[in-house]
Amino acid sequence: MRARQRPNQRGPWVSINFDLNDLKAFRAVVEQGTFRAAADTVRITQSALSRRIEKLETALGVKLLERTTRKVSLTNVGRAFLPQVERLLDDLDLALLSVGDGGALRTGTLTIACVPSAAYYFMPHAIRAFHGQYPKVRINLFDASANEVSAAVASGEADFGLSFTGNLAPEIEFSTLLEERYVIACRRDHPLAQREVVSWAEAYEHDYITLGKSSGNRLVLDRALAGMQVPKESVCEARHVTTLLGLIEAGLGIAAVPSIALPLMPHPILASVALVEPEVTRKMGLLKRRGRTLTPAALEMERLIRQLPGVLPGD
Repeated sequence: MRARQRPNQRGPWVSINFDLNDLKAFRAVVEQGTFRAAADTVRITQSALSRRIEKLETALGVKLLERTTRKVSLTNVGRAFLPQVERLLDDLDLALLSVGDGGALRTGTLTIACVPSAAYYFMPHAIRAFHGQYPKVRINLFDASANEVSAAVASGEADFGLSFTGNLAPEIEFSTLLEERYVIACRRDHPLAQREVVSWAEAYEHDYITLGKSSGNRLVLDRALAGMQVPKESVCEARHVTTLLGLIEAGLGIAAVPSIALPLMPHPILASVALVEPEVTRKMGLLKRRGRTLTPAALEMERLIRQLPGVLPGD
């Protein structure tokens, strides 16, 4: 990339000389947080990566990164420059996809961060369809808590995320895929299993299992049920909904879970009953980092997810 557009003290115009590899090196350092990890990502030595960053900063005549022994952070100029770099590189990916054999270009790794219930509900069908069309792309499914999903998308570790509304980082934009309600999950031989609906007050009269305070679902429920008197403590706490379901199958009690966490077809052991008074819902959706265009592979995966039954039309 060469341009003669920048005034400088050494003359009215100077040549700005850098290339796409320098820009990719800059983005990798920002996304990975260290020069060592960034060098591994772009498959060059750490010293070669440092030279690329120095070349870019020299060409622009500004400092983009602050480097200490512990971390790398963006300067104010670097923070303003980053969205332009991301847009340029993403647009280039899209342009390359539009020429030649687009399928052959779709190689590499696609990383999707999602809460476990979303991984269970959305991803098996979407991954199967995606892999059938683009077998050269390796999919990395990072299933984690809602906070960890948001952080992975914000840092660039994940291409996009699947989670629910909550305490999202300010640089994250949320696009609703579906709205679901919380239900009681219980064994089919439990006294509540034959009910059409059950109130929260009634549910809490039975032995129950709950999610720990680190869970995003626990935060949703605590807010919705603030002020409700609970007659007794839970039998057990767990971090993930999938763990709750295993404990329920073992007969330890019932639990309030989001409806998409339950099996899609009749289960030989588990049943679900609608919860009312109040009816508590949550919105599940896509998480993307603001100002960054998804890669072609990520765009295709998003399209497949949006085609799943029950998913709302795109924003």
